[in-house]
Amino acid sequence: QVQLVESGGGLVQAGESLRLSCAASGRIVSFNVMGWYRQAPGKQRELVARITSGGNTYYADSVKGRFTISRENAKNTVYLQMNSLKPEDTAVYYCHLRQDVTDDYWGQGTQVTVSS
Repeated sequence: QVQLVESGGGLVQAGESLRLSCAASGRIVSFNVMGWYRQAPGKQRELVARITSGGNTYYADSVKGRFTISRENAKNTVYLQMNSLKPEDTAVYYCHLRQDVTDDYWGQGTQVTVSS
């Protein structure tokens, strides 16, 4: 099994920054995709950014130029640097890992609140 533990959420003002971290443990295969999703109240969960073990990245249009995803493969850890935060970024952020094509794992979620 795989466990994902997130940290770094909190309450900030618009324009400020936060850095989320997610550490994976357990049976981790070499090739995998790690990413961050978010879910705001009353909305569906949406993909924010993802990164492959080879370093290829994808960003949602709403965060391009403001958020940066990175990872340390040796630590099985993924990061999300969030700059220029907006109130609309307020959500619960979930770490996600996919490996072996169809195996999906989720973290418990961390709250990010951006006040105007």
